[in-house]
Amino acid sequence: MLKIKEYTKVESLEEAYQLNQKRTACLIGGMVWLKMGNRNVSMAIDLSGLGLDTIEEDENEFRIGCMTSLRSLELHKGLADYTNGAMRESVRHIVGVQFRNCATVGGSIFGRYGFSDVLTMFLAMDSYVELYKGGIIPMKEFAQMKKDRDILVRIIVKKVPMHTVYLSQRNSATDFPVLNCAVGLEEKKVRIVIGARPQKAMLIEKELESSFKFKVEEVEALAEEVQKLVPTGSNMRASAEYRSHLVKVLTKRALVQVEGDANEN
Repeated sequence: MLKIKEYTKVESLEEAYQLNQKRTACLIGGMVWLKMGNRNVSMAIDLSGLGLDTIEEDENEFRIGCMTSLRSLELHKGLADYTNGAMRESVRHIVGVQFRNCATVGGSIFGRYGFSDVLTMFLAMDSYVELYKGGIIPMKEFAQMKKDRDILVRIIVKKVPMHTVYLSQRNSATDFPVLNCAVGLEEKKVRIVIGARPQKAMLIEKELESSFKFKVEEVEALAEEVQKLVPTGSNMRASAEYRSHLVKVLTKRALVQVEGDANEN
């Protein structure tokens, strides 16, 4: 059971940061994962009054506030157009609409959960996190950092020319993924991300010989290489052997799909 002793709705990030330095304090977002655990919280810190629930877009980047709901990611036309629907695909299976209206992108990313569809998707793009004290850090570096008492303010996605695809395998429509895969294809570079291994998402980056194009044998070789590089484990949803098989299958499907999308445009 979650027990909260005190609650405060902060008026600034500095106030939130100072309160959050106490080990038993906790930043609260949508409260969808936090309430499922057993924890005593001395101070629940609410950021909802700081205007961090918006998605800003200009010609160079998207700036996504930490309190933005997963439903807002799902419905945002600019993100849908830029990712060719991959952003919507990455969140649409997460429990249900009511849940996605509550869950926040900041909580999903800062938690660096092994099952996270959201982290897997953002790692496939040229994305960054903005921390209150730590500044702007590439998402791939942030994903490897240990959790601390800093505050994730927003996520930044650079609008580099690229094509993205997101795929996942689930035992049922709204369950946690057995395995997920996101691919981001730039001109001569591809990002392949495998998540729900069941450990947190793992990024593999490869340089390509041709712009936005794979040879048939290159797709097969890349899928096999990723399968060898990505460790998997077993849990109640799937065995390590099955997940390893899915790594190759989903990687191959995603590479074929993303190349097809790139060469249609």
